[in-house]
Amino acid sequence: MTQRFFGAKVRRREDTRLVSGRGRYVADVSLPGMLHVAVLRSPHAHARIVRIDADEARRRPGVVRVVVPRDVRHLERFPVPVPHPSLTNAACPEVLPQEIVSYPGQPVAVVVAETAAEAEDALDAIRVDYDPLPVAATIEEALRPDAPRVHPEGNIASRFTQTVGDARSALARADLVLRERFHLHRGAGMAMETRGILARWDGDLGQMTIWSTTQVPQILRRLLTRYLGLPEHAIRVVTQDIGGGFGPKAIVYSEDVLIPVLARTLGRPVRFIETRREHLLAVTQERDQWHDVEFGLTRDGTIVALRDEFVHDCGAFVSWGIIVPLITSVSVPGPYRVRNYEVTLTAIYTNRVPVTPVRGAGRPQAVFVMERLLDLAAERLGIDRVTIREKNLIQPHEFPYDLGLVSRDGGPRRYDSGNYPECLRRAVDAVGWEQFAEEQRRARGEGRAIGIGLALFVEDTGLGPYESIRVRVDRSGQVFVFSGSSSQGQSHETTLAQIVADGLSVPMERVTVVPGDTDGLPSGLGAFASRVAVLAGTSAAHAAGEVRTKALALAASHLEAAVDDLVVEDGRVSVRGVPNRAVTLTQLAVIASTPRPGFVLPSGLGPGLEAAASINVPQSTYSSGAHAAVVEVDRDTGVVRLLRYVAVDDCGAMINPMIVEGQVHGGVAHGIGNALFEEIVYDETGQLTTGTLMEYALPRADDVPSLDVQHVVTPSPLNPLGVKGAGEGGALPAPAAIANAVADALRGLGVSITEMPLTRARLWRALSRRP
Repeated sequence: MTQRFFGAKVRRREDTRLVSGRGRYVADVSLPGMLHVAVLRSPHAHARIVRIDADEARRRPGVVRVVVPRDVRHLERFPVPVPHPSLTNAACPEVLPQEIVSYPGQPVAVVVAETAAEAEDALDAIRVDYDPLPVAATIEEALRPDAPRVHPEGNIASRFTQTVGDARSALARADLVLRERFHLHRGAGMAMETRGILARWDGDLGQMTIWSTTQVPQILRRLLTRYLGLPEHAIRVVTQDIGGGFGPKAIVYSEDVLIPVLARTLGRPVRFIETRREHLLAVTQERDQWHDVEFGLTRDGTIVALRDEFVHDCGAFVSWGIIVPLITSVSVPGPYRVRNYEVTLTAIYTNRVPVTPVRGAGRPQAVFVMERLLDLAAERLGIDRVTIREKNLIQPHEFPYDLGLVSRDGGPRRYDSGNYPECLRRAVDAVGWEQFAEEQRRARGEGRAIGIGLALFVEDTGLGPYESIRVRVDRSGQVFVFSGSSSQGQSHETTLAQIVADGLSVPMERVTVVPGDTDGLPSGLGAFASRVAVLAGTSAAHAAGEVRTKALALAASHLEAAVDDLVVEDGRVSVRGVPNRAVTLTQLAVIASTPRPGFVLPSGLGPGLEAAASINVPQSTYSSGAHAAVVEVDRDTGVVRLLRYVAVDDCGAMINPMIVEGQVHGGVAHGIGNALFEEIVYDETGQLTTGTLMEYALPRADDVPSLDVQHVVTPSPLNPLGVKGAGEGGALPAPAAIANAVADALRGLGVSITEMPLTRARLWRALSRRP
C-alpha cells in the first residue's frame, strides 16, 4: 500500500544539501570572464546632484565600465506594482537618480571591474558634488505644515478611510473610552544571505540568464522585458538556494535592472553581491507607524467601537504601493467582533529607505494595537484579561464572518474558518494562566518582576490570483514538479513533493521539485504573503490529478481494461484483482512521449505524461492563533528575559506538521527580535546610526526560549486541501504578547508600554522616570 504523505512529518529534503555546505547561492555561481559590480551610494538623505566626475575611476586598475545617472536616463522609473485609488502622489524610484537623491544609501553610480576589490576601490575615485536639501527625517517632521518636501507634490502619498457601522456615535454611548497613542519603530528583514544577482548574455541565441536571490522570479522577468526590450521567453531567471527573504527580496531594485543591462552591453557575465552594510543601509524596511486610537466598551467588557487614525512611513518611495498600511488598517479588529470601526490611514514620505512588506506585513502593528487596548481596558474595568477576550471573540458557528471591510486584494475581508476560543483556551492552559498569580506573588516576594501576556491574531494568507505548477513524468519514471515560486526556507521541495507523491501514488524519492526557475514554468507571482501552500499546493494537487487521469486513460488502452477497473499504487497501474496485469508510470511516460509511428493516443490525449495547473482562489484564507508569554524584567537594567512561550496556531490542514512548527519557531524568533531588540535608527539629519550588527541587535539563541507549539486545525473550505498559510503567523502576535507580559510584570510602577521594541535602553529610561 502506498504511504500517504500529506499530513506526515516528513523530514525536509533540502536540509542534507544545506547543512553539508552543498547549497548553491548566487555567490557560489562563478562563470568564465565574470565581472564584478560595486555601487556608489548617496551619503545624503536629501540632496541635489550638481556634478559627477567619474574619469579617474575609469582609469583605475581593472575597471571596465562606470555607469552614472546620465548613462541610464532613457530607462523609465519603476512602476507601482500594487496601485490603489487613494495613492494620489505615487513617487517611484528611478533606476539611478537624475537630479535628486532622496535617502541615504540610494544608488548613484555603478563600477564594473575585473574583481570585486577593484570595483570597490574605484568607488573612492568618483567625485560627486551634492547640494544638500532640507531633510524630513521622521514622521513628525514630514507632517509639519512647513516640512521639507521629500517630493515636489508633497509628503502625503495617500489618505484612506474605511468604516463599519458608526464608530463616532457608538463611542459617545460607551461606558469606557480609552484614548492611546502607540508607536512601532522600524525594523529590517535581515536575511542571512544578502541580495545578489548574476547575469549572462548569450548573443548567439539572444537569451539572458539571470541567477538571483529574488522572491519573485516571474515578476522580475516580466519587468526586465521592459528594460531589456526582450520577449519573456528570451529571459530566464533562476533562483536556486536563497538564504532567507522575509519580504524585502520581493521587489525589484536598481541593481536587478543594471546588472542584466551591463551583461548585454559588455558581452560578459556580471555579478553583484550586496554587503551587510548595504543590506542595512539600502534594503527596504518596515513597521514604522503611529496609531492614535479611541476604544469604547461597556462595563462588562463588550467592545462597542474602535477608531484608529494612524500614520505610516513609506520612506522615500512607494516601491510596493501602500499595501502595508492597507493590511494594517483591516487587521486591527483581529478575531474580535468590532461592529463599529473607523480607520484612517495616512501614508507619508520621509527621507529614509523605502518601506515594503517585511514578515508580517503591517499585521504585527495591528495586533499590537488591539491586544494592548484589551489589556488596558481589562485593567480599567477590573476584568480578567482572558475573560475580556472570551467575551468578544468571533465564535466558530459564525463563519464565514464578514468584517464589512475591503481587503488588500480589493475583495471583502471575510474570514473563512477558525476556532478562536479553542486557540485561546489551549494557550491559557499551556502557559499556566490560572496558577500564575501565585507564581507572580512568590516572585515579587523574592524581589523579582515577572509577568504574563496574551495576544491573538488573524492573518490573511494565500493571496491570489494563482500560482502555477507543472507536473511531468519523464521517460525514466522520475516525476518533476516545476514551480514558479522561489523558496527561501519554506521547504517547497518537501511539501510540494508530498502533495504530488500522494496524487500519483508514487514514493517521494521519485519526485523532484524545481522551484523558482522561469524556464520550468513561465507564469506565476512568487513566494510572499504566505501563499505558496494555498495556491501552489492546490495547483500541484490539481496537476497531479490530471497526470493521474491521463495515466489511467493510457493504461486502460494499453491493458485493454476499463478505467474504473484500474488502481494506481507505488508507481504502477494495475487491473484490480489481477496485480500482474500492470504497466508502470515509466512505461506510460514512454508511450505518451515517444509513440511508435502511426500510434494514436487514446481519447485525443496530448503528448507527454504531464499537466499544468494555475488554480484561481476566490479570496484569501485566514490563519489564526493565540500566543502567550511569561517574562522577567530586571527593574535596574531594563533587560527582559523570556521564561516561557506558548504558540497555538491554526493554519488549517497541515501538509507537514514538522515544517509548520519550524515556520512557527522562525516567526516567533523574528517576533522576539521585533519586540525586544531590532530597531533601525536614523539621526536628525536622516543618517543611519544602526549600520552594523553591533548597533542593530538581533535575538541570539539564548534570547529564544524553548517554545511550546500546539495546533488547532480548522480546514479552509476555500481549497480542496483545506490548507492556509503558516509562514508569517509566529511574527504577528509575539511583540504584543511580550509587551502585555512586560506591562503585567511592571504593573503599579507607572510604566506605560506603548512603544515597540522594548529595548533595554528604552525600558530602562521608562523605569528611571517612574515615581
